[in-house]
Amino acid sequence: MSTQVLRRTHTLSVLVEDKPGVLARVASLFSRRGYNIHSLAVGATEQKGLSRMTIVVDVEDSPLEQITKQLNKLINVIKIVEQDDDNSVARELALIKVRTDAATRGQVIEAVNLFRAKVVDVSTESLTVEATGTQEKLEALLRVLEPYGIREIVQSGVVSLSRGPRGIGTSK
Repeated sequence: MSTQVLRRTHTLSVLVEDKPGVLARVASLFSRRGYNIHSLAVGATEQKGLSRMTIVVDVEDSPLEQITKQLNKLINVIKIVEQDDDNSVARELALIKVRTDAATRGQVIEAVNLFRAKVVDVSTESLTVEATGTQEKLEALLRVLEPYGIREIVQSGVVSLSRGPRGIGTSK
């Protein structure tokens, strides 16, 4: 009899004290167990002295539970919530430098506008595009821009918030 292992991407929102070394301790907890963090975004919250980490990791359900328990033991971790795809809003930011010339610039701008992205820098040989959205939307935009020649890409990690009035924050 074989048991099927449930493996999927998990998005964790981790509320932590904004202190030196917290990020390293949290990340090392994953690396010590051999799990790759696919995406990691850290930023300020509505409360002074607290930061929110959004961590996307591909692990089995039971090891995730173990990691969550160990994260909760870290003194600087305040709260952990797994974001459910159906009950949260998740976005990424991408800056994409696309090769253009006078002949292709209009076509690239038209494609960018279709994706509700913005041109944020223009030079004689390239355009820099700012796009936000789901991973699928950004991948679709990249496929459209690929034929023109992508010179550089930088992407943020996923940021995610629960839908509705409740969230991970401690403010009421």
